[in-house]
Amino acid sequence: MTKLLVLGVVVAALATPTAPGPSPCWRPPVDAVVVDPFRPPTCPWCPGNRGIEYATPAGTPIHAVASGTVSFSGTVAGTTYVVVALADGKRITYGNLADPLVSRGERVVTGQGLGRTAGRFHFGVRLGDHYLDPDRFLGVPRYRVRLLPIDGSRPVSTPSPRWVCPDER
Repeated sequence: MTKLLVLGVVVAALATPTAPGPSPCWRPPVDAVVVDPFRPPTCPWCPGNRGIEYATPAGTPIHAVASGTVSFSGTVAGTTYVVVALADGKRITYGNLADPLVSRGERVVTGQGLGRTAGRFHFGVRLGDHYLDPDRFLGVPRYRVRLLPIDGSRPVSTPSPRWVCPDER
């Protein structure tokens, strides 16, 4: 009986989910204005926006926000997508591409070019069958305040931004 109780406790401990770690801090895949934010649908077939839409002119380069493996690169209903599977189970969708630069099975690294847009760009995040708000994973740049030279000349250099993660906002 004691062995059965111990076995039950061990199984329960292994099945208990651990607390999630901090959210990743990704640089956005493109430098553009968000024109349609994440709007989760109320049911699996209901309308909504399952990602973020960016206003991008055709030909805008798109970069991987995280390293992973391309699980899909192709066209669905007339729109070209690249999907990158991450080690933690998330799948990142890059949509409305004109010319994908990667193929299924290819390993990509953070910042790698994935293709160019065909116009407005879609960026989505899924975990299993659940769509997640991509904005919660995207960092925002914060620039160090810097005084201008008193003589009116241009500063020697512009400091690089520090990326602030969602947990730090």
